[in-house]
Amino acid sequence: MAGRYAVIMAGGKGERFWPLSTSKRPKQLLALVGDKPLIAQAVDRLDGLVPPENVFVVTNAELVEATQAAAPLLPPENIVGEPIGRDTAAAVACGGALVKAKDKNGVFAILTADQVMGDLDVFSATLKGGMDLAAQNDILVTIGIEPTYPSTGFGYIESGDNFQSAEGVEFRKAQRFVEKPDEGTASKYVNSGSFYWNSGMFIWSVQSLEKAFAAHCPEMRKLMDTLTGYAADGKIIEGMDTTYPDLDKISVDYALMEKADNIIMACGTFYWDDVGAWPALENHFEQDATGNTNIGQVQTLDASNNIILSKDHLTAVIGVEDLIVVQAEGVTLVCPKERAQDIKKMVVALRENGSYDELL
Repeated sequence: MAGRYAVIMAGGKGERFWPLSTSKRPKQLLALVGDKPLIAQAVDRLDGLVPPENVFVVTNAELVEATQAAAPLLPPENIVGEPIGRDTAAAVACGGALVKAKDKNGVFAILTADQVMGDLDVFSATLKGGMDLAAQNDILVTIGIEPTYPSTGFGYIESGDNFQSAEGVEFRKAQRFVEKPDEGTASKYVNSGSFYWNSGMFIWSVQSLEKAFAAHCPEMRKLMDTLTGYAADGKIIEGMDTTYPDLDKISVDYALMEKADNIIMACGTFYWDDVGAWPALENHFEQDATGNTNIGQVQTLDASNNIILSKDHLTAVIGVEDLIVVQAEGVTLVCPKERAQDIKKMVVALRENGSYDELL
């Protein structure tokens, strides 16, 4: 039986959660939802399915130490840092090299460090079923999430014919991946019953990943081969330092998933939230009588439907609605909820200003 492994991608900057999230303490290192950092929750979800020594984390070189502290169950050497970001295909190739150096017949899941899950028994069954099928077939498994509303913030996967059931989970052939749609298109997708949210989680064997890279993205096959040699010698950091500067930035969706014809989609029916920006917190905290989500020391008067986080002192809010108000890390942010995605633009503008680097 193929050994089971997991690679958790944890390179995100979490800029949409600024000022609570910063480059030195991004979203995955925060206990945004629950009492543990999101990366620790991602590790905990694998309990009973993948042993800690078979779980790897690919993060940013500057975050290795903080990630080790946030995920103490993992062997420190299993947390590796990329010298520069080269998008998700390179992170997948790096993870594949780490797994192959340990087990050339291994099957592994690609997971992310900054998502929130519920129904963990169903999540575990989905991973186990996907791993079993990936061990038996030359397939690339992706996990689609059954949509609960017509989101314009997620990409979608169109599912086709049934492939097989495993662990009580339905697996279908994937027809195509589509980008984030407008509201009308999203409604059509959800009503059709054949479209699922693209979770960005994958399962495959070492051999199937190598074969897919060779066919569709030879640069990443070469990278995986090179890094496997370094990983076998315990020198993968040296390998990344050598290879990464010359790599193109390519997402795994573009490198593989939009091109391959052997993609199988697991129908994910567990609770899933990408927690992509401040408004997502409304799904995880109770609202007061007028719809405010208050976290920390907050007092409101004639205010409604706001998200207010005050970390270090009292924040009082009067007579406003539909705002995000955050006081954290020496910064006060005020933003309409509908412009939450523009917080990333503010971070870029502040970085260009050059006067506030210690706050970013």
